[in-house]
Amino acid sequence: MPGTESAASIPALFAQRVQQTPDTLAFQYRSGDGWTKLTWAQTETQVRQVASGLIALGVADETRVSILSGTRWEWILADLAILAAGGATTTIYPSNTADECAYVIADSDSILVIAENDAQVAKLRTVRDQIPLVRHVIVIDGTADDDWVLTLDQVRATGAELAAAGPAEYAARIATIGPERLSTLVYTSGTTGRPKGVELTHDNWVYVAEASRALDLARSDDLHFLWLPMSHVFGKALEVIMIANGTPTVIDGAVDKIVANLGEIRPTVMAAAPRVFEKAYNTIVSTVRNEGGVKLTLFQWARGLGLAASRARQQGKSPSLATQAQLQVADRLVFAKIRARFGGRIRAFISGSAPLSADIAEFFDGAGMPILEGYGLTESAAASFVNRPNSARFGTVGPPLPGTEVRLASDGEVEFRGRGVMRGYHKLPEETAATLLPGGWLATGDIGELDEVGRLRITDRKKELIKTSGGKYVAPAPIEGKIKAACRFVSNAVVHGDRRNFCVVLLTLDPDVARAWAKSQGKSEDLATLAEDETLRAEVRKALDEVNADLPSYSTIKDFAILPADFTVESGELTASLKVRRKIVETKYADVLDRFYAGAVERI
Repeated sequence: MPGTESAASIPALFAQRVQQTPDTLAFQYRSGDGWTKLTWAQTETQVRQVASGLIALGVADETRVSILSGTRWEWILADLAILAAGGATTTIYPSNTADECAYVIADSDSILVIAENDAQVAKLRTVRDQIPLVRHVIVIDGTADDDWVLTLDQVRATGAELAAAGPAEYAARIATIGPERLSTLVYTSGTTGRPKGVELTHDNWVYVAEASRALDLARSDDLHFLWLPMSHVFGKALEVIMIANGTPTVIDGAVDKIVANLGEIRPTVMAAAPRVFEKAYNTIVSTVRNEGGVKLTLFQWARGLGLAASRARQQGKSPSLATQAQLQVADRLVFAKIRARFGGRIRAFISGSAPLSADIAEFFDGAGMPILEGYGLTESAAASFVNRPNSARFGTVGPPLPGTEVRLASDGEVEFRGRGVMRGYHKLPEETAATLLPGGWLATGDIGELDEVGRLRITDRKKELIKTSGGKYVAPAPIEGKIKAACRFVSNAVVHGDRRNFCVVLLTLDPDVARAWAKSQGKSEDLATLAEDETLRAEVRKALDEVNADLPSYSTIKDFAILPADFTVESGELTASLKVRRKIVETKYADVLDRFYAGAVERI
């Protein structure tokens, strides 16, 4: 809300929200077959109770408490309670192995772990000797079967009694929390293979919240659907943004229910990784192509009009009167039906964590659902750049947030500074010094360009640039994005060619799109079989030819392989935020890649 006094901490920001709009909807979460709703005042009551219970268990100034859980209401409850008690939250992905959990818990010096269920507790029991500082595990959905494991309900009940007996303690504890106090430890992959703990302060997050409020990214009259992993900084940024703006949030972390939830919840705002938009786009295109005939012709006509209108808006122009008239018809016959798949009320999507194809962004914009792509790092509390509503330029991540400065190093590396930049890496002073440059500049490791009005375009990761044996540099990420936009069947693409004499690509099939096509063709729906299907491969080759036509010869894709299964988080090929682990994929499929180059001198 414009004009709101700056808060010293997240709990102070939350207290402001409760004071301003106590009786409006704050959160809604699935409970059985229905939904439970909480106002901001009701949320504050539960946060106060759990925080008081955590204080009784020893949580104080910067005491670390780990959360090992998927996205759910209790994750946000636990996080706000930890912070109100004066502690700091350490985030852990529920898909992590027992050893990975043990490393994060031990390295962060966590004294408590809040675990989602008995399965996560069982995982922790196997490594209990590696986490000696942990006094208790607090289980959300589970049983307390010994002194080491408590339930969240037990902690809340104890806290309710303490809060009633000493009501001033909660507010007094919050008053001691300053802007530079550690708020969150988020572990990100390091060069040694061991993750690095990124120390984010309260002010880092408050800055993100205040900047979002200044840009009107979320409103009190919006309805936000949250499903992203809360263990990732993107999810955490959304939490503080919604608190700052008083935006009601519906929470359900079940990825397999996203589509069904969209239709039921009918949100106006939702954030996602690019893979979600790519998959939705491929499903839409595949459906109309399989139907063919008049529907396909109508779709292609409408898409062309939508793209023309989107590109005109990006240039600050209005579509021609003729285009506007045709768009009204196209909207009624095509785009309104597409929007209905997403609940019919989307005002804006927000995309982050990986590059989004400009082609896909323009399609959604043409259909009346603009995607505001942003950019940031774990080291900058997720949000540092974002496209503005009504002035987005697709293919860029927009200008910096208010108060953030940006510059490009001599080699094109993006460097920026501002209140969102981390305090440092936990217990890693040398790595901190290598990343936090003199003057407070953060070295991102990303290569980028700035346009005439200061919008940033990320061209690739500095360490992922391909240098062919001919000495040419190739940025794989933009090519991969073009391939996924050009071919409806492709789920993931990994361009390879470092120190090789030409580039190739490893592809995976989108299971839903490929199987739907196979069914319509009377073919086997087995992905490994479809990977060898000549008709499907011909479509892939056609799409690659279209992409190659716009590339310099040295970066064109000379050959491809379709892998027998899609990448997954569980198999280690994707991060929890659905980004491809390039090195792991290249190592796993080294034999496939080597065959492309066996005996080859040059490929045209």
